[in-house]
Amino acid sequence: MNTSALSAALRQAALTERPTDLVRSPVSALGRKQLTPFDLVGQSMSTMAPATCMVFIALWMSSPSGGAGGMTAIIGATLVMTLVALCIRQFTRRLAASGSLYSFVAHGLGKRATLTAGAALLLGYVGVSISVLSNSGANLAKLGEEAGVSLFPGASIVGCVVVAAAVALVAVRGVRFAARTILVIEVCTVALISILMLQSPVSTDVIASSESAPVGFVLFLAMQTVLSLAGFESAAFFGPEARKPLRTVTSTILVTPLLIGGLYVFAGWAGMSGHAGVLIDAYFGGTQSGASTVLVLAVNIGVCSSWIASTLGFAQAGSRLLFSMSLERVIPGVFERVHPRFRTPYAAVCLFVGVSLIGSLWHDPDHAPGNYDVVVEIALILGYTMVSVAALKFLDRIGEHTLFTKSCGLLAAMAGAGLLALTVVDTGRSGTWIYLGWCVALGASGTLWFAILRRFRPRSIDAIGIFDSVETADLLPGSSSLSIDDDGKPVLTPSPRRR
Repeated sequence: MNTSALSAALRQAALTERPTDLVRSPVSALGRKQLTPFDLVGQSMSTMAPATCMVFIALWMSSPSGGAGGMTAIIGATLVMTLVALCIRQFTRRLAASGSLYSFVAHGLGKRATLTAGAALLLGYVGVSISVLSNSGANLAKLGEEAGVSLFPGASIVGCVVVAAAVALVAVRGVRFAARTILVIEVCTVALISILMLQSPVSTDVIASSESAPVGFVLFLAMQTVLSLAGFESAAFFGPEARKPLRTVTSTILVTPLLIGGLYVFAGWAGMSGHAGVLIDAYFGGTQSGASTVLVLAVNIGVCSSWIASTLGFAQAGSRLLFSMSLERVIPGVFERVHPRFRTPYAAVCLFVGVSLIGSLWHDPDHAPGNYDVVVEIALILGYTMVSVAALKFLDRIGEHTLFTKSCGLLAAMAGAGLLALTVVDTGRSGTWIYLGWCVALGASGTLWFAILRRFRPRSIDAIGIFDSVETADLLPGSSSLSIDDDGKPVLTPSPRRR
């Protein structure tokens, strides 16, 4: 290291007057360099709700329809999501954005495609959030019943309201507090569920049914695994808030789908072999199955905690997506407001949690429409397919493609497109052609959104794709200067050398 040059630069910085015209990152209001790798892992795990999904995967694999085909579907879906993670990695290594996949698609595909991806992500995230919040309220009511508490009709609705209020308060309180709370909950719950899946094999009277789903069982299980892994990329929403984001966000996004996918394969094996029988009976059968009250309460507390943590995780991720869109004026600017002390997008949090709460009052976990999950899955798969194609275009544009990156991008895009095509064909065979119309409508949403913006807010179109950038505070005084060009982008100008 040239210590003399460093010393000279530090002396010059001490003598240089601090600039008064400060240039800030567009997303600096959220607070920078506050999240550790463990915080990001907690956020990523929360949106997947691994403990809860393990229970349901074990249930589905315990049915006669499971077996080798079901296990192949779980493994295949995990590998596809890992390929998607490798595609997202191409962006997280270079950009830190509060819009995650929405912002990444903007740098690989056109503005219309970006808006389509944004619509797909919003629909997918809100759809999953409604489901997990509804299940949280139902689980709280079920927990009270198992504990012998006499509940009034509509107790699950009150549970949803309580969970929504708690989630909103924690999400506004601060991302670091929320992420660490989530990590503790998920690790403890996964440990409990995993231990219960290692019990001696027993037969179970609980029957898994996918008859209401308008797709075949293997395709149903593959799509459910994708849905169970959905949100692994939520760590990318916190790139501007993470320490060393280009490294920590990238590693989190690569590790979590493999880790959680491995847990789902384990859960599938436990269900298929009967080792999860005790767990399945305790959760789905309650004390009537012969399970002890302590075991039933422990399992229900663990699953309920995972539902609540997932609700919190989606509230945090979804609010960052709304915040990013609001900055660009793609949606009203009110949602870019940030709490002055906690530095969280409180307006976006309130909107996302409020919409989820309203949806949860309609959504009944025990009698949800069979096509509900399929609609949400189509939206999420479309978003993942688009970011895979965007990675191919992005690396080609900047000239940094390798055989490995091309292979990952092509395989992920083909798998996503193939899964969408299979869904449409399979639902068509069952006579539910509404899904074809749904896919077309979702695919055309970006074009319609673009036309509205071009008519009423043309400047917002140019702003799409905002990401974190260098600030005046990041520079050593006297080394260089920052200014904003006519397009609103920061320009770094080296200072002339002084003798």
